Amino acid sequence: MKQNIVKTRLKNSQPVLGVLSNSSDPTVAELCGFSGLDFYMIDGEHSPVTTAQVQDIVRACELSGITPLARVRSNDPKLILQFLDSGVMGIMMPGVSTVAEAEALVQAVKYPPLGLRGFAPARANDYLLGNMNQGEAVEFANEQTLILAQIEDKEAIANLDDLLQVDGLDGFVIGPRDLAMSMGYYDGPGHDEVKRTIAGVVEKIRKAGLIAGTTAATGDQAKALIDRGVLFCLNSFAGLLKSAAGDFMKGRV
Repeated sequence: MKQNIVKTRLKNSQPVLGVLSNSSDPTVAELCGFSGLDFYMIDGEHSPVTTAQVQDIVRACELSGITPLARVRSNDPKLILQFLDSGVMGIMMPGVSTVAEAEALVQAVKYPPLGLRGFAPARANDYLLGNMNQGEAVEFANEQTLILAQIEDKEAIANLDDLLQVDGLDGFVIGPRDLAMSMGYYDGPGHDEVKRTIAGVVEKIRKAGLIAGTTAATGDQAKALIDRGVLFCLNSFAGLLKSAAGDFMKGRV
């Protein structure tokens, strides 16, 4: 496993910006890396990306210097293991609402004694052909792997104080759209009550000494969030493309 530059930056209270992508094409990841983004998050929830394709996407990330992360579709330890063994350096789990779900996530991501992840000579640890033995590889992976739980519903908000106490979680990423729908606002997160709720969640996460993350549609939005203490900002690949295309098309008007 390589050093997780994103986790290093976050531990030093430095912000990171990246993209959540539903593309199965490794070239997209490669382009994002050469474009200077901090992380490329494979969307294994809202996309047709398969575990067989993850390995090549991760290789493209490594080639272009961008940290490969993944949102995995379910809290299934064997599925999470396949992403991690392919070289993904962090997992973001959607819809974490209870302490039991958060603890299960940590158990799936971390090797013993911190978790229950199974060990194999996979590419994530250089097939044990590198300069680390098994014990060293286990310790290094536990240090480098990033674990983020997504806050996406009212139940998670109600359980937030307890979720913040789960050992092994690095932070939480708020999903504004699903949270808004859970709160009864089906047209989106632009309502004042949703904004106040998100602001309160961010403040609690920060006070607990954990990473707060959420979505940002523009650089200005990311800057405003960072000024409020949000360190992990992500846009969608579709959102970045639309924004860039819209800016480019201004030249035709």
